[in-house]
Amino acid sequence: MAERISMPAGFGGLLRYDEEYRSKFLLKPAHVIGFVIAVILFVSLLRIFRPV
Repeated sequence: MAERISMPAGFGGLLRYDEEYRSKFLLKPAHVIGFVIAVILFVSLLRIFRPV
């Protein structure tokens, strides 16, 4: 019969990132979406008024 090998449990693949790193820039998801929309509008307006 095969022997049973017991591995240490550890964190079970889970990591708590809040304890690892704290960013200086805290952005809300609404701000990121607004910035992306603003960039899309800016590029669209450049293509309309300054065609290549």
